[in-house]
Amino acid sequence: MACDGFTSSIPKAATKSCLLLLFLVGMVSAQLTTTFYDKSCPRALFIVNSAIVAAGCDASVLLDGVDGEKTALPNNNSLRGFDVIDSIKSQLEKECPGVVSCADIVTLAARDSVVALGGASWQWQVLLGRRDSTTSNKTAANTELPSPFLDLNGLISSFANKGAHTIGKARCIVFRERIYNETNIDPLFAKVRQLQCPRTGGDDNLAPLDAISPIVFDNFYYENLVNKKGLLHSDQELFNGGSTDSQVIAYNLNPISFQQDFIKAMQKMNNLGVLTGKRGSLFCVRAFVLLALAATAFSQLSPNFYDNSCPHALSTIQSVVRTAIYKERRMGASLLRLHFHDCFVNGCDASILLDSTPAIDSEKGAVPNNNSVRGFEVVDNIKSEVDKACGGPVVSCADILAVAARDSVVALGGPAWEVQLGRRDSTTASRTKANADIPSPFMNLTQLIENFKNQGLDETDLVALSGGHTIGFARCVSFRDRIYNETNIEGAFAEKLRSICPRQSNDGDANLASLDPTPEYFDPAYYYNLAQRKGLLHSDQELFNGGCTDALVNKYTSYPIAFWQDFANSMVKMGNIKPLTGYQGQIRLNCMAVNQ
Repeated sequence: MACDGFTSSIPKAATKSCLLLLFLVGMVSAQLTTTFYDKSCPRALFIVNSAIVAAGCDASVLLDGVDGEKTALPNNNSLRGFDVIDSIKSQLEKECPGVVSCADIVTLAARDSVVALGGASWQWQVLLGRRDSTTSNKTAANTELPSPFLDLNGLISSFANKGAHTIGKARCIVFRERIYNETNIDPLFAKVRQLQCPRTGGDDNLAPLDAISPIVFDNFYYENLVNKKGLLHSDQELFNGGSTDSQVIAYNLNPISFQQDFIKAMQKMNNLGVLTGKRGSLFCVRAFVLLALAATAFSQLSPNFYDNSCPHALSTIQSVVRTAIYKERRMGASLLRLHFHDCFVNGCDASILLDSTPAIDSEKGAVPNNNSVRGFEVVDNIKSEVDKACGGPVVSCADILAVAARDSVVALGGPAWEVQLGRRDSTTASRTKANADIPSPFMNLTQLIENFKNQGLDETDLVALSGGHTIGFARCVSFRDRIYNETNIEGAFAEKLRSICPRQSNDGDANLASLDPTPEYFDPAYYYNLAQRKGLLHSDQELFNGGCTDALVNKYTSYPIAFWQDFANSMVKMGNIKPLTGYQGQIRLNCMAVNQ
């Protein structure tokens, strides 16, 4: 049997003898190489692609013991995420026992974490083949890891010996002295951090090293330094009238330059004092990850995406939504509609929120949205409050729309569902796509089915999501033709609507009528209306007009719980339409404008 053993992304079973032979061959070389595990464990890099920023090229920081580096001052109560690497190691041992070292796991985890957070990738440039140390040195860790209290000369000396960089959060104890006693710090920034870090107590309270985008790998760290908002003393020393000022300015102005230099520096750091060949071992007890913030920041949506980076994000959104609906019940329907109309145009990316600019043809002016979608001021308020709760722009506008839609439904008495999170915001909008892709109130059933099919949604999704019309109102211009010219409409119902919506075009176009008899409550009354030929819109009544969706309308009329369940499932499905994740798009500072 050939010992490469793989012909696709799904590995075939490999014999122990082949694994052993490949392992022994792999150990002959004492040189690091990007293809080290290509034959001995082809899926190794795929499995490791799930962790966070790491450091320490021989994995000595992972070892438990009396003189373990975990308890050194720079690491104690600072390093976390060992369980993540334990999990990676366990999966690799099942796939290829005794092959992949902990030191290589840590190195790959660093690369994959940066990419997951929107940073540059050196996907094909990670050199592999490290082996794990059999010793650990607390003394060396105390001496050689750069301290947050070093001045510029001390940092240069430290990096001359080694070389490293970090992002994430820091404990109050390491920045207390700076925010209370140093002068080269923005006063407002210092006051905000003092709220998180009192003069006494709270040593373990955390603050982001980059207040603008703490879980996105970008160059805002350098903008902070230029504005005297470096969190640590050692951060601000990089921009404090010394020899590194020009480099900080260069990275602030040119993010591509920063990404390129970061890649080179990481490659250089990863080659520090590595063990290869027969030196060291291939067995680790526990593993090291510096930045657990990124544990959920992968290219897949997750309901736990903000658990570490902003634990109060969802409760803050819920609070603002409830306040807005308490002031105006109709706002719940408006926030639900914003999410719906956003997702149907190039996916759920908050493109609907962007204002017009010379480069952006705002979707707000599209026919389905103009004088129809509303609630933008509530979204602005949510964004402001969430950014305060998170210490910066952590939560995307696209995720705000998704969560606000759910919370609106719940506030009006409807079902709850687990919102998948991790979307990023678009940098473009398309009025043309909005006009073409948002379903029209004048569509027939065939057109509606085709429209939803184009978004990956089926007939159940069509009927269930249309049930969102159980809350809210519609404008006269969208139902005038139905109440005057259609026959599948109950007579008294049509007559009542004619008093709201005159026959003359443009006369009373903006007059409102409720989409069902209880527009402020999320209930199945919408479907009762359809069964009685009282659908307000032509597209509503098409769902119950002798076609293939009649049975679903009858089902939801008879079993409201089935409607709730299907609506919740369809909202999750709709929320997954082409989301931007990972390094795609951006986290907007202002939901109505692209970041400059």
